[in-house]
Amino acid sequence: MDFNEIATVSGKGGLFKVLAPTKGGMILESLDDQKKKLVVNMHSKVSVLGEISIYTTNKEGSVPLIDVMKKVHTEFKGDIGVTSASDPEELKSFLKFILPDYDESRVYVSDIKKLSNWYNILSKNYPDLFEEKVEEKKEKVKKAKKKVEKKETKKEE
Repeated sequence: MDFNEIATVSGKGGLFKVLAPTKGGMILESLDDQKKKLVVNMHSKVSVLGEISIYTTNKEGSVPLIDVMKKVHTEFKGDIGVTSASDPEELKSFLKFILPDYDESRVYVSDIKKLSNWYNILSKNYPDLFEEKVEEKKEKVKKAKKKVEKKETKKEE
């Protein structure tokens, strides 16, 4: 499973695994212990985690949620110490530690609560999501080598 197979539904708490598309929507299954199935229609606001980003003040303007979650996992190994019930200042300092250049005017406390809730669900049920696969590492190395080669080619010209 990867982040493109996990969704959130507006108005529904928690995370859902995308099981199958239907004519008018999709079939989802909750990632909690209950494993409830849910059919959502095309009018429901469904967001796939692989498409969500967090606003930043750097030149890119945002960071993919998957990168933030992997950094959280690297730093905390499954125990982040905050929950959706934590103090707002504590939640802000948590995100500031993970993502120092997050845009404080566009990222709300409710967004940080969702991040912590989603991370806790995923780290409990699917900790392997945060482990980088060998193929991904090889792909990153190839991309880095290509960037270096392009820079060297430009310098030579």
